[in-house]
Amino acid sequence: MNVVVFDTNILLDLFVFNDFRAIHLKQALLERNIDAIATLRTLEEFADVISRPLFSITLVDQEKILQQWTSLARILDDKNIVQSPWKCQDPDDQIFLDLAYTARPCKLVSKDNEVLKFANTALTDGVIITANYQALEL
Repeated sequence: MNVVVFDTNILLDLFVFNDFRAIHLKQALLERNIDAIATLRTLEEFADVISRPLFSITLVDQEKILQQWTSLARILDDKNIVQSPWKCQDPDDQIFLDLAYTARPCKLVSKDNEVLKFANTALTDGVIITANYQALEL
């Protein structure tokens, strides 16, 4: 089974925007065909983002979104996360790189250029970093 890390912008596509390109990923999550992993820090990052006024999501709906993601993800303890050798400027992006490095071999799906720039380097460590929603073999 694929071990997958979804960064915040992918989670937005899955749970907020219901992006048609990600429908198969959400279905695979619901059917437990993906071993999606998260940590408390990545959950907090997602919670922070969906609480922003830009998204106009009610508190009730924010809680539903977080509950759904939490119920579908395997939550790893932050204290067991290993620092990746790939250093990102943004600590909110770094947590996803560290999680993927800890879980290797795995795939990190992201649309963030600060994360994607490590794609070639990460391959040598068993981490596929991609923006391609079709990259997961489901």
